[in-house]
Amino acid sequence: MDRITLTGVTAVGHHGVFDFERREGQPFVVDTVLYLDFTEAAQSDDVRDTAHYGEVAQRITDWICGEPLNLIEALAVRIADSLLAEFKLQAVDVTVHKPQAPIEVPFGDVAVTVHRTRVPAGQELTGAQR
Repeated sequence: MDRITLTGVTAVGHHGVFDFERREGQPFVVDTVLYLDFTEAAQSDDVRDTAHYGEVAQRITDWICGEPLNLIEALAVRIADSLLAEFKLQAVDVTVHKPQAPIEVPFGDVAVTVHRTRVPAGQELTGAQR
């Protein structure tokens, strides 16, 4: 499967379990790997036949800046599911970084990664199959 890698999409969001996180906000950074077949895009040389990474970046930013969630796990799943629904992807990896997480000890980064695959029509994957 061919891949588009988009890293470092950064915006301020208000996600977190603490009141001050939701009130003050903080930066979130998202990395994605988009899995798709480039055959049609390579033949047509038309951006409409691939996943337009500018539009993907905008959708990610919309989620980061959108309705606050408690968990970055929830944010990662929502981003992945929405990208699969909107773009011609076969699968997607989404990593959400929360570099300023309220952790009491020195740390470099905290991140979660999800992998989601397009479900063929009429089938549903369980959590263990994803």
